[in-house]
Amino acid sequence: MTLRLYDTSTRLIRDFTPLQQGCVSIYLCGATVQAPPHIGHVRSGVSFDIMRRWFEYRGFDVTFVRNVTDIDDKIISKSAELNRPWWAIGYENERAFNDAYDALGCLPPTYEPRATGHVPEMIEMMRALIDRGHAYPADGNVYFDVRSFPGYLQLSNQDLDHLLQPSGEGETGKRDPRDFAMWKAAKPGEPSWETPWGRGRPGWHLECSAMAYKYLGREFDIHGGGIDLVFPHHENEIAQSRAFGGEFARYWAHNAWVTLAGEKMSKSLGNSVLVSEMTRRWRPVVLRYYLGSPHYRSTIEYSEEALAEAEAAFGRIEGFLHRAVERTGEVSPAAAVPEDFAAAMDEDFGVPQALAAVHTTVRQGNAALAEGDKESVIALVGQVRAMLGVLGLDPLDPRWSGGAQGRGKELAGVVDRLVGLVLAQREAARQRKDYGTADAIRDELGAAGLVIEDTPNGPRWELG
Repeated sequence: MTLRLYDTSTRLIRDFTPLQQGCVSIYLCGATVQAPPHIGHVRSGVSFDIMRRWFEYRGFDVTFVRNVTDIDDKIISKSAELNRPWWAIGYENERAFNDAYDALGCLPPTYEPRATGHVPEMIEMMRALIDRGHAYPADGNVYFDVRSFPGYLQLSNQDLDHLLQPSGEGETGKRDPRDFAMWKAAKPGEPSWETPWGRGRPGWHLECSAMAYKYLGREFDIHGGGIDLVFPHHENEIAQSRAFGGEFARYWAHNAWVTLAGEKMSKSLGNSVLVSEMTRRWRPVVLRYYLGSPHYRSTIEYSEEALAEAEAAFGRIEGFLHRAVERTGEVSPAAAVPEDFAAAMDEDFGVPQALAAVHTTVRQGNAALAEGDKESVIALVGQVRAMLGVLGLDPLDPRWSGGAQGRGKELAGVVDRLVGLVLAQREAARQRKDYGTADAIRDELGAAGLVIEDTPNGPRWELG
């Protein structure tokens, strides 16, 4: 078994060799919590959750760190706009992000550090970089000297002489306009922390370097995030972290955007689709299928039609499993996934090809059901459940079937009994040859979103 993944730094699909045998360390840039999450935000969470699950299936012990940026320019601006404390806005939206990750079935991270909890580590890093000539204080700010680090811009493959470095308000005293802020001097009314160079607050890039170093050390396996973070964020992380000492990340993995009308989904463009709203209109497992089924490096163009297609595709899988277990009883996931599924996942986490293997197995299962081949059905259900378990999409798992969602299982039982009463009335109408009434009942159930299937064992229903 050779697992391979695309490394942004080399622009090649490389064999994955972990730093420590049997272990994988992953740092994922998480939420900047100035507002609730839209589906573009949580795509990263779903993509790296699938990646993590596959590493764990392959027998690795995974340490997964996903940070929270709870202080930055956007949060401070939102605080002034709403006349609310910056920390209240950050905490409220941090909870909204965690609710979204949980709703879409993402496993909790091993560690989820906040930027504001790691100022001492940031001060330690800045002090070392200043002592080594890679950083300098000016007007209460601390800047990284990009010309002091020869490998700068190798990740984004840019030319330093033509670089336009994003800068924020108050970034005065730079020796070179391309230098970036590690620490920002305090402004009246803004949150600040004491440092040897004056009161201020973290720059965006420094926080991730400090937290990655604290939880994963000077070198770790994979650094992940959205493709929009390659520059300036990840480029600047590399510069300050390697100048501090160590190799930092050995592989760089980036997921593509979710777009709307060809543009990146973002709050600033006003085209975001909040997760909290989407999960009211679509089942969370369908939303996970929609966001997780394309390759993580492929752009997703959002549309209601695409979501409906995802719902239909997942419904075919779900329908097979429900029909099968009615005939066979409970079937546990197989111990191993099929070889074609494994080969797809081993090659840069090829979920589209892996799902093709799932759908092929579902078609084989439906054929076995039609032939009454119970033994084959049991084997194929086990394979499907094993594959879906790796993707976090098994509809028979308690998370999605109701066991992990409060009173969901109880409610499902109530609905089943109510629908059963209506179906009994329909069956009585058919027995007395009142087909008009029977058809009307079926149509009403269909209008309510239920699909009725007449089987040799009587009618069965499922959500359409």
